[in-house]
Amino acid sequence: MQRIEWKAIPRTVGKKSEVKQFRKKGYIPVEIYGKGHENAHAYIYWKDLANRPKGMFLIDLKIEGEKEPKVCILKDIQYNYLGDQPIHIDLYEVTFGVELDVDVPVELVGKPKGLEVGGVLEQHLHTITVRTVPRKIPDKIKVDVSGLDVGDVLHVRDVTPPEGVRIMENPDEVIAVVIEPEVTEVAEEEASEETT
Repeated sequence: MQRIEWKAIPRTVGKKSEVKQFRKKGYIPVEIYGKGHENAHAYIYWKDLANRPKGMFLIDLKIEGEKEPKVCILKDIQYNYLGDQPIHIDLYEVTFGVELDVDVPVELVGKPKGLEVGGVLEQHLHTITVRTVPRKIPDKIKVDVSGLDVGDVLHVRDVTPPEGVRIMENPDEVIAVVIEPEVTEVAEEEASEETT
């Protein structure tokens, strides 16, 4: 699993004027919480968030004035009403050796054989909730869809997680499906045109 470092500045809770000042300088308020840890409040620079890796990663959060970094995962990003500017971040502080539930991205790999006859691949699930210790959190869950034919459905129960990782999603949840080509609809349209 990837591990990165973010530098942070302590934040005073309840001071809206302070938050405005820091936002003007390009900083984003951060809330840090976790089981067995005291909540903490800080700011990080927006470029650190923008340059984050894809998939799952651990963050060594170095808050100014603190000796030890807090090891966290990115839990949530809140955006403005336009959806283009992050305005608040939630980080979850982990404890090594203690399991936690985390949403991991799903990556579909391979070309379904149903695509050769005009089928269309639809991905229904883009993240899967897993339970594991921090060091075993996978960057992503790769799911092979090359065997899917038209009409085939891939469920959560069909996925084999990495060692030490348990999938917490409903086994019947659909991850991906190859739907039939829209030939029948076109044929129906042509037939109705002929009758008019």
